Amino acid sequence: MSDLSGKFSRSWQLFVNSLQIIGRQPKLLLFPAMGFASTVVVMLCFLSPVALLPTGHVWSQLEHWKAVAHRLVELTPSVGTTRHAIPTTTAEIYLVVLYLASMFCATFFNVASYHEIIKALAGDEVSIGEGLRFANSRLQAILFWSLFAGVVGLIIMTLEKRFGWVGRWVMRFVGMAWSVASVFVIPVIVREDCANPFALLRTSASALKRTWGESLIGYVGIAIGTWIMLLGSLALIIAAGLMLALLHHPVLVLTAVLLWVLALVAFGYLLSVASNIFKGALFVYASEGVVPAPYSAELLDAAWKVKKG
Repeated sequence: MSDLSGKFSRSWQLFVNSLQIIGRQPKLLLFPAMGFASTVVVMLCFLSPVALLPTGHVWSQLEHWKAVAHRLVELTPSVGTTRHAIPTTTAEIYLVVLYLASMFCATFFNVASYHEIIKALAGDEVSIGEGLRFANSRLQAILFWSLFAGVVGLIIMTLEKRFGWVGRWVMRFVGMAWSVASVFVIPVIVREDCANPFALLRTSASALKRTWGESLIGYVGIAIGTWIMLLGSLALIIAAGLMLALLHHPVLVLTAVLLWVLALVAFGYLLSVASNIFKGALFVYASEGVVPAPYSAELLDAAWKVKKG
């Protein structure tokens, strides 16, 4: 129990420290929103031509959408009374290209964000324009890393689906190792003018090994404390909903639930930005040995789960 309490305390302190950075530099909140908006635009650009494929029917008719679905999905031969829908080869290729394009957009805005996060940790002023211009100067590295990381992700997902439960556990372990090794790749792109994805991965892993040793098994960030808070808020909203329902106020119940959902979305967004700031602080600590204010060396040293000897 004391160990869980300590983890919650550290997690909460990390969240508070990251919020202090956001309070000083609120422009950091804009980068994820721009990344999400760009991803939505890319998806619309890819999906709109598919939705508007000529089928001989008006797009508002149900027959049009059935014809589009028939081009993208095919049914497997019947096994008893069961048939499964699987994507056609054309649809699979299209989805892979869409996935890689989305990876590129996400990486581009992550590079812009981390460039400004590292500046904020050094006490400098954040600039949206400077962040975007810097990411534009790293286009080659962003493109190569997006392709490399996207292909690795596809391979891991494909192998997880094709193996049995033993294979799935093995691939999940591989995926975890990949996540740990690549955690600093975006900050490395910011710091080093290198487009080789293998070199970027090696530099990220080297920073981890040099600072925290060879026994890392996972990342411990802000999530532990926030999960407890989310569960607590869920218990509160259920209790409040039951009370309001007993008082026969369905409109108030619905309003309370909607407000709770909106609060969770806002909190999740804030949490993602805070987590990125913390990872930026970890990278500065790992690469330069500097403890960015307001963090402490104790909190940064406890950022990783380690195998016990």
